[in-house]
Amino acid sequence: MRYEKMKKGIFLQRPNRFIAHVRLEGQRDGFTVCHVKNTGRCRELLVPGTEVWVQMAENPARKTPCDLICVKKGNRLINMDSQAPNCVAEEWLRKGNLFPKGTLIRREVRFGASRFDFYAEAGERRAFLEVKGVTLEDQGMTRFPDAPTQRGVRHVEELIRCMEEGYEAYLLFVIQMKGVLGVEPNDAAHPAFGEALRRAAAAGVKILAVDCRVTPEELQADQEVPVLLGANPSLQE
Repeated sequence: MRYEKMKKGIFLQRPNRFIAHVRLEGQRDGFTVCHVKNTGRCRELLVPGTEVWVQMAENPARKTPCDLICVKKGNRLINMDSQAPNCVAEEWLRKGNLFPKGTLIRREVRFGASRFDFYAEAGERRAFLEVKGVTLEDQGMTRFPDAPTQRGVRHVEELIRCMEEGYEAYLLFVIQMKGVLGVEPNDAAHPAFGEALRRAAAAGVKILAVDCRVTPEELQADQEVPVLLGANPSLQE
């Protein structure tokens, strides 16, 4: 996935979850109001004085002239665009990961009370796959979610139902950074999600994770990394 018209800046503040004030490179005074493409808390990322990269909008009449895409945390670049993981996952799938190249892949397909990110069909194989983008990192370990997500719990429970009805079921964590040890459920933020994830793994849902090569202009899936389910070591990937 590539971005055009990127500009560097310094994050100043986030008045609400939808916008940020950024002083763009070359902007001596004041700030530019940017749309934040991630409604999560991101408190560990959006620290005043942090280097960020924004994508300038094509439409000059748009209310916010740019989107906040990428953040520098220490020596690591982290993409925080919540719309990017699905695009990255689709590119990854179409390269022949999980399913043969040429597999029928559809986006946003309903099953039960949920709409899953992907449905795949290859011969007699039928599968649903849900994608979760990960931006929360602490000392090399990444965690999901960064805030309670009842929707996420419902998706995991519906993946178990998929298995019960004869489908293959996958949950793919797209880690929007490189150089991590793995990913684990963030039980401190939402224990119900971790519990659901462990039940899903026990039921046969495949829990996978890939990290990404990140530049201000690009986000691309790279290597699979461990999924650590924690409370029950026998379920750790």
